[in-house]
Amino acid sequence: MNPITQVQSLDVPSAIAQRRSIKSFKSDPISKELLHQLVELTVAAPSSYNIQDWRIVLVQDEGQKAALCAASWNQQQIIQAPVSFVFACDPYAGEKDLTPVYEQGLQTGAWNEGTVNYFKTAIPQFHGALGDKRREYAIKDAMIAATHLVLAAESLGLSTCFMNGWIEDKVKEVIGAAENPDLAIAVVVPVGYAAEPRLNPGRLPFPYNVFVDRLGNPYEG
Repeated sequence: MNPITQVQSLDVPSAIAQRRSIKSFKSDPISKELLHQLVELTVAAPSSYNIQDWRIVLVQDEGQKAALCAASWNQQQIIQAPVSFVFACDPYAGEKDLTPVYEQGLQTGAWNEGTVNYFKTAIPQFHGALGDKRREYAIKDAMIAATHLVLAAESLGLSTCFMNGWIEDKVKEVIGAAENPDLAIAVVVPVGYAAEPRLNPGRLPFPYNVFVDRLGNPYEG
C-alpha cells in the first residue's frame, strides 16, 4: 500500500512539535510517489528573489550512500535511511541566466513584464554587491528548503536528521561537484522511517534567548 494512504498527514504545528532528529532508521523504502511529494514540498520553499539557488542531490544508490557515509565521519544513518538529501547551493546563481525563473513567473501571473525587466537588472546587481557574502546568502536559501523538507517528511510519517558533520570537499566529490569550487554544501538530511523514537530534550524558557526589541529585554510569553 502506498505510504501516503497509510498516514494521516499532520498539520504544520503538530509536525513542528513532534519532529525529532532521528539517528537510527529502518531499511524500509520510500515509495516513488511519496518521495516525489517530498521533493515538491521541499522546492516550494522561498528563496532570495525566487532564484532557487539550491542544488539538491538525492543520494539513494548503495554505493553512493556508502561514499557519502564515509564523507560524513561514518555516521550510519546515511547507510540506513533509504535516501539522503544533500543540500548544495550556487552562490553565483543570481548572476547567471534566470530566463526559466522569469518565464515561469510570467506564466503563472505572479510577475508582469515590468517586474521581470526590473529583476533582470536588480537581481544580478544585488547578488554582485554581496561580494563574499554570496555563499552565506545561498546557504540560507538552502537551509530554508531543508527545513521545508524535514517538516514535510514529519507530516507524512517519515523522520529526518539535520547533519552538519561532514567534510565538504569529500561530499562534493560524492555528488560530482569536485571540479566546482564555488558550489557550497549547506546540510545533509537522511530521510526514512525511524527505527526508534527519541524524546523531546526540552527547550530553555523564553527569557533565556528570546527578547523584545533588543537583547537584555527578555520575552516573558
